Amino acid sequence: MSATQSGAGAGVEVRAGTRGGPGRPGSAVAALVAAVLGFFVMTLDVSGVNIALPAVREALGGSMSGLQWVVDSYTLMLAALMLSAGALSDAVGARRAYGWGLGVFILASMACGAAPTLGVLTAARVVQGSAAAVMVPSSLALIRQAFAEPGPRARAVALWTVGGAVAIAAGPVLGGLLTTEWSWRAVFFLNTPAGLAAFLFLLRAARSPRRRVAFDLPGQLTAVLALAALAVVTIEGGHGGLTGTVLAAAGVAVLSGAGFVAIEARRRTPMLPLKLFRQRGVTVPVIAGFALNAAFYGGVFVLSLFFQEQRGQSALSAGLMFVPMAVVTAIGNYLSPRAVSRYGPRTVVVSGLLTVALGCGDLLAVDTSTPSWTTALLMIPLGIGGSLAMPALTSLMLDSVAAERAGTAAALLNTSRQMGGALSIAVFGALLGADFAPGMQESLLLATCLLVATAVGAAALLPQR
Repeated sequence: MSATQSGAGAGVEVRAGTRGGPGRPGSAVAALVAAVLGFFVMTLDVSGVNIALPAVREALGGSMSGLQWVVDSYTLMLAALMLSAGALSDAVGARRAYGWGLGVFILASMACGAAPTLGVLTAARVVQGSAAAVMVPSSLALIRQAFAEPGPRARAVALWTVGGAVAIAAGPVLGGLLTTEWSWRAVFFLNTPAGLAAFLFLLRAARSPRRRVAFDLPGQLTAVLALAALAVVTIEGGHGGLTGTVLAAAGVAVLSGAGFVAIEARRRTPMLPLKLFRQRGVTVPVIAGFALNAAFYGGVFVLSLFFQEQRGQSALSAGLMFVPMAVVTAIGNYLSPRAVSRYGPRTVVVSGLLTVALGCGDLLAVDTSTPSWTTALLMIPLGIGGSLAMPALTSLMLDSVAAERAGTAAALLNTSRQMGGALSIAVFGALLGADFAPGMQESLLLATCLLVATAVGAAALLPQR
C-alpha cells in the first residue's frame, strides 16, 4: 500500500486502503475528513444547544425538566441505539451506515430549527440522536479500516477526537453568537453545510467491508426501555419526588436492565458480547468515558445556565467564557497520542481524570461575584484533562479488539460516554431545581468524587506501559 501525507496539518501518515481491500489514493484521507466533520456537527449539537437553552425556554416556554429533556432526548437515543448501530456498521459497511446516519441527522436538524413547540423540538431531537447513534461507531470504524497500523491509526483517532473536542468547547461560543445575533434556531441550521461537506468527502472514501451480523431486537428493546426509564427516574424524580410514575419507571429500569443482561448472555450473536468486559482494555475505557462525560457535559450544562440566569450574561458573553477551555482542548487532543507513546496509557488516563477532577474542585469556589476572567481560567483544567484522556481511552479500546469488532467496540465506548452525559444532566438539573447556588456546588462536588474514584480504579487496573 502506498503512503501519502495528510494535508490537514497534523502529520498523519495515511496508508491508502482498508482492511477490506485496496482503495483509491487519498481514500483514507477522505474517510478521515468525513468522519471528523460528522463527529464535529453531532457533538456541536450538544454543547451549542446548552448555551441556547434559556432562549429556547423564552421562545417556547417550559420548565427546567423540559429543558433537560431537550438535551437528554438526544443523548439518550444516542446511547440507547449505539450498540445496535455498531452492529449495523459492521453488517452493511461503515461507509454506507455513516452516509445513512448523516443524511437523517441533517434532516432532523432542520426539523429542530423549525420546531414550533417544545414538544416538537424534543421529538426532533429524538430523531437526531437516533441518527447520531449510527454516525459515531461507523465513523470510528471508517478510521479503523482506513488506517491499518496502530501508530497512524492513533494519530487519526486523535484528529477525530479533536473534531469532537473543538465542537464541545467551541459550541458555546458559536451557539452564543448565533443565539444573540440571529436565533437559537440557527444553532440547528448550522449542521446543514457541515453535513453536506462531510458527504462530499465520504463519496471519495473506499468501500467498507461487510460481515454477517444478526440483529438483536430483544436486546435493543430492553436497552432502550432501561435507559429511557432511568432518565424518567432521574429527571422527573428529581423535580417531582417519588410519584407513582417515577416508581413505575424505576421498576421498568431494573427489570429491563436485568432482561438485557440475561438476553445478551444467552444469545449466540449478542448485540453486546459480555465477554468483552473480561478485558481491562475495554472495561477501563467504558468506566472512565462515563465519568469524563458526566463531569464535562454536566459541567457545561450547569455553567451555561449559571452564566446567563445567575450572572445575567448574554448568550454570546456566556459562550465566550468557554474560549480558553476550547483552545487547550484542541491542543490536548493533538498531544495525547504523543503522551501515550512516551508515558503509556495508564499515566495519561489517570492524569487526565485527576486534572478534570481538579477543575471541578476549583469551580466550587465560583459564585456570582467571581470575576469572569477568573472563572474562565478555572475551567481550563476541564479541557486539559478531558482532551488528554479521551484519545488515550479511545485508542486503548480499539487496540484491545479485533478489526471486525471495531464498530461494536466504538459503540460500547460511546454508549457509556453518552450515558454519563445524559445522567449527569438529569441529576445536576434536579439539584439545581430547588436552589441554584447550593445545587451547583453539589453537582461539582459529585463530579469531583466520581472522577477521583475512577482515577484510582484506572491506576489499579491498567499496566504501567
